[in-house]
Amino acid sequence: MKSMLTSLMLLASGATMAELPPIDPPPPPPQSVPAEQLPPVTKPKANKAVGEPEVRIIEKADATIAEYRMNGRLYMMKVTPKVGAPYVLYDHEGNGQFDRIDGADSGGARLSVPQWTLFSW
Repeated sequence: MKSMLTSLMLLASGATMAELPPIDPPPPPPQSVPAEQLPPVTKPKANKAVGEPEVRIIEKADATIAEYRMNGRLYMMKVTPKVGAPYVLYDHEGNGQFDRIDGADSGGARLSVPQWTLFSW
């Protein structure tokens, strides 16, 4: 019984291979175009929203403040006091009101999901 089943499987697989259509030959390579006929190459315009943020560092007597701006809008401040743990003030809603985010080691850490601007009109 096993040998009959095996021979049927081999016969069926050979029949499917015999029915494949022939492969067409590949198309000829394209003709080369002289450089004078090619359109001019233009560089894409840089989008300032995609670049790195502007960072301004302010030294005070009791702390160092790093202001992070994107497109001229202040969205985050990192405050490093002379005495104590550093913390971050972050504008989550974009309305100018900053929320304090303490370091992860202090137990008061808040998850900050990346919020990149992909498109703006």
